Amino acid sequence: MNLHPSVAVLGLGAMGHAFAANLVKNQFQVAGWNRTRTRGEDLAASGMTLCDTPQQAAEQADVVLAMLSDGATTESVLAQIIPALRQNAIFCQMGTIGVEATDRLIAQLAEARPDVVYIDAPVSGTKAPAENAQILILASGEQQRAEKLEPVFAAISKGARWLGAAGAGSRMKLVVNAWLIAMMQGLAESTSLAQQFGFSAEDLWSVLEGGPLAAPYAKVKLDTIKSGDYTPQMQLVWALKDAQLALDAAEEHSMPGLQNIAQLWQRAVEAGYGERDLAVIYRFLTGKE
Repeated sequence: MNLHPSVAVLGLGAMGHAFAANLVKNQFQVAGWNRTRTRGEDLAASGMTLCDTPQQAAEQADVVLAMLSDGATTESVLAQIIPALRQNAIFCQMGTIGVEATDRLIAQLAEARPDVVYIDAPVSGTKAPAENAQILILASGEQQRAEKLEPVFAAISKGARWLGAAGAGSRMKLVVNAWLIAMMQGLAESTSLAQQFGFSAEDLWSVLEGGPLAAPYAKVKLDTIKSGDYTPQMQLVWALKDAQLALDAAEEHSMPGLQNIAQLWQRAVEAGYGERDLAVIYRFLTGKE
């Protein structure tokens, strides 16, 4: 007998698709929905129930995971599924949607369905870690009411860091992504300077390796720059969205560096680089193919 909670995954993009695939692999009963139905057809062949509407997916689930593109989309989908949610279900918002949208969603669900538990749980990690269940979940909300989430989180991640009241997870995600974006920009500029001096990305890593500056993320992105293959783990356009969410939430003038990066990355998106991995900012800076 399968004692796992039933799960709905709303949004089958790179991350949601990975969540659903790992849940199916771990013998969960999974219902999935995506605006573009074809995104979930391979999962349906593997045992997921592919639904035509988010309501159909939600009504089958003890736990609903939402991994949607932005706050407006998430708010619209939540409004649609509220009547369909099971009594005492868990609604777990896992996308990066910013502070204002998160707070509106928490209030929206508390007013309409106080029996439903809202868990705010964006993730730290990109496509490959998600596929390998190696993301970290930045969870917040009433953990004591969310016991059913424990096996779900175990199937899709390397663990959850509980950070406090609902909304804290989304705030920490903006902090983490602001750091990631600054690191990527610094790495692109440093690699460009190294290249001007006749050094390769490999040379740069050989100096960093084994020391306190040798972040694993830097190695991954240096390898991407070296290969010239910018197949996205995180698209530049989504990283730019996250930068803007952080700027929107921060005190005015408190993040001038991130403001400058966002302006530069906007130019790169307008130049046609938006759908490639964010490491492509190196190519935009240098013009190197």
